[in-house]
Amino acid sequence: MRFLAIGECMAELAPLGQPDEFKLGFAGDTFNTAWYLARVAPDIDVSYLTAVGDDAISQNMRAFMRKSQINDAHVQVIAGKTVGLYLIHLNNGERSFSYWRDSSAARALAANPALLNQAMQDADLIYYSGITLAILDPRSRETLFKALNKARAEGKTIAFDTNLRPRLWASAEEMKTTVMTAASKSDLVLPSFEDEAAWFGDRNSLETLERYEKVGARQVVVKNSAEPVKFLQGHKRGEIEVDPATDIVDTTAAGDSFNAGVLAEIMRHGDMAKGISTGCRLAGHVVRHKGALVPVEPS
Repeated sequence: MRFLAIGECMAELAPLGQPDEFKLGFAGDTFNTAWYLARVAPDIDVSYLTAVGDDAISQNMRAFMRKSQINDAHVQVIAGKTVGLYLIHLNNGERSFSYWRDSSAARALAANPALLNQAMQDADLIYYSGITLAILDPRSRETLFKALNKARAEGKTIAFDTNLRPRLWASAEEMKTTVMTAASKSDLVLPSFEDEAAWFGDRNSLETLERYEKVGARQVVVKNSAEPVKFLQGHKRGEIEVDPATDIVDTTAAGDSFNAGVLAEIMRHGDMAKGISTGCRLAGHVVRHKGALVPVEPS
């Protein structure tokens, strides 16, 4: 099985134990999912599509991808550009971020339709997010949508994490309209109820699930913190109880790692319930450590 994630990998400054001490790493929502998928499902061929610069930190990022068993053959290099940077702030385990990404090369990841189509030809499941869309200009979004439509028509599975980040959009309405358009072009949608309630006014996670079902998603998994995870798979609906995470240190990449667990089991066995359980265990492990990417065993 072949997996392709599309989005922005950024340089990450994560706080260490002492004030004003940080560790440099590489992370980003879709990249985090790809990284965890490569850890827990080494039998799946994981690739990443983005754009980077031609500077030293861009080269280091690509080297990190290869070291992490992530194929970087679809990473485009743009002369004179660099990668985005973000800084994590922690307060009792909850995180906030400061970003420097205006000149990020990843904003041009969809500039070449031929490269997009070739990368998708080499995948069985293609994964992207609301953040992937938010960093693109409208023309590039349409280019990406056309490539996704073509891939889906050819039998590829399209998975989409809504990942609502209003600060990245020109307006809340643009964000909501684009996210719903993306959902209508996807087979699997992975929203988080807290964000969906804030921006779409959903009263409960079932409303979130049904909203995405109505636009054509055949599979939906609604993350809901410590509450049961509701899911749709074809005509089957269900929910999985969640063991609340304890000893939380840093919630960065909790949802991204959860998605990796879900996608691993769907790609291997088509087992949504097992995927949700795997995702919950993986996310519960991740939040007990600092930073987006933490060591994890395949089991």
